[in-house]
Amino acid sequence: MIARPRRRGEDGSALVEVVWLGILLLVPLLWIVLSVFEVQRGAYATTSAARAAGRAYALAPDDAEGQRRALAAARQAFADQGIAEVPLTLRVTCTPYPADCHQGTSVITVSIDSSVRLPLLPDVLGAGEPRFALDATHTVPIGQYQEVR
Repeated sequence: MIARPRRRGEDGSALVEVVWLGILLLVPLLWIVLSVFEVQRGAYATTSAARAAGRAYALAPDDAEGQRRALAAARQAFADQGIAEVPLTLRVTCTPYPADCHQGTSVITVSIDSSVRLPLLPDVLGAGEPRFALDATHTVPIGQYQEVR
């Protein structure tokens, strides 16, 4: 009788395959969930900042003070969401009086551009820090928060 080589059983290999498959699928899924939450937090902060900046600008006595108050209100809105260190660009435009936003029937439009960093993504995968761009716009008639002169 010739001895046949003993075949190795496959008991337990399905468990190993399921564990590896679970790890390979769980890590990207976890990254997607964390990224969605971070972007949602940034989007809420950006829209809140635009609304708060519009109110602060409209309530200021003049345009220079309005710009300072609007920027401070926008920074505070981002800080309230726990992302105070994000880049922030604030633009204020007024119609029909672009030179003096605090007169007559002016309509103030506040635009905020920002971005949030995507979590757990190394710099190697992109040119610099991987970020997701966000923007928001809010329009306020000057007479909505104060009596017009």
